Amino acid sequence: MVLAIAAKDTSGVLERVEIERRAPGEQDVDIEIKYCGICHSDLHSIRAEWPIPSMYPMVPGHEIAGIVRAVGSQVTKFKVGDRVGVGCIVDSCRECGNCSKGLEQFCAKGNTGTYNSKATYYGKSGPKTKVLEGHSAEYTFGGYSQSIVVTEECVVRIPDSIDLAASAPLLCAGITTYSPLAFFGAKDKGSACTTGVIGFGGLGHMAVKLALSMGNTVYVFSTSVVKKAAVEELGAKFVCSADKDQMAAVTGAW
Repeated sequence: MVLAIAAKDTSGVLERVEIERRAPGEQDVDIEIKYCGICHSDLHSIRAEWPIPSMYPMVPGHEIAGIVRAVGSQVTKFKVGDRVGVGCIVDSCRECGNCSKGLEQFCAKGNTGTYNSKATYYGKSGPKTKVLEGHSAEYTFGGYSQSIVVTEECVVRIPDSIDLAASAPLLCAGITTYSPLAFFGAKDKGSACTTGVIGFGGLGHMAVKLALSMGNTVYVFSTSVVKKAAVEELGAKFVCSADKDQMAAVTGAW
């Protein structure tokens, strides 16, 4: 049994519980969880604020960073002791057009989310459903727990150069902001690209850091003047979107 923190209803109160993880299969990686970020979507899920059903008890968490403690016989990418991460998806069919392009989030057969998701374990031999977790539940439990078992294809390596604790938010907030930057050419264009970031919360903060690391000139648009110093400390330019003169000054600038 594995210790975890779970919500048992929409109250938002989390309680310590015990859950059962599946035994690692041939293509699985067994991970000792060291850190798990708190995403705001975790709160929405706990409170049943999404249009999808919330299943209880719910163990949230999809910004997982940890250490490999066991691998299946067919695992080739990881070994015991490796630093790894798990994001929002723990499985997909790996056969459809989207999966073949590395777009598992758009799996035509439906991907398996890290938590609160139907526990469909595909494997390379074809789709099948297993009871992955305890509580007689056919749905997944996430990273607010001591360990997790994930198919190799949904595990990423975390370089030694990155602080393990700081790496956790990259598995959701990081990829959420990196993806559009890369898609629209901010990475390739480097210093020739000017990027605008609307809002300077969790995702905005991550987007600013990523765009600056790509060499972009970065403008942050926010109504919160109190954030100006933090924006400029990172090396970006601040524009108060509630100030007509400031907005006029950058209109058509790029």
